[in-house]
Amino acid sequence: MRIVVDDLSGPEIAAFLDEHVREMRSITPLESKHALDLDGLRAPDVTFWSVVDGGVVVGCGAIKRLDASHAELKSMRTSTARKRSGIASRLLGHILAEAERMGFGWISLETGSDDFFLPARRLYERFGFEYCEPFADYRPDPNSVFMTRALGANSST
Repeated sequence: MRIVVDDLSGPEIAAFLDEHVREMRSITPLESKHALDLDGLRAPDVTFWSVVDGGVVVGCGAIKRLDASHAELKSMRTSTARKRSGIASRLLGHILAEAERMGFGWISLETGSDDFFLPARRLYERFGFEYCEPFADYRPDPNSVFMTRALGANSST
């Protein structure tokens, strides 16, 4: 299994992300959906990683630069067939290390409040994320949960 920076040009990652956006739309009301589409993930302030196993995309995640010291975790996803196999933990550890290497002092995220997102929230809690108020352009939303954690010199871990 490899974690690679992805330029989002391949058809497999496009299909993987399309499935992600469709799944989020089926669970979350449109006004509360914050998943970036392919064009949003290609923005210059986003770094995107794919997890590839045997030539097949089995996971993905990204960070979006909010400012010089703050990044947002975006588009964390594991293929349905590979959920609860350690891919998300491995990828999240990689992304946190890369965010720290890039000089970010904080990383925050928005995820759903629905029970569907409970495994994700538990994963983030295990990695030291704490619940917080909305950040960046987010507003309070009963369908959203916001979390943050310090990196590097800001971290007490």
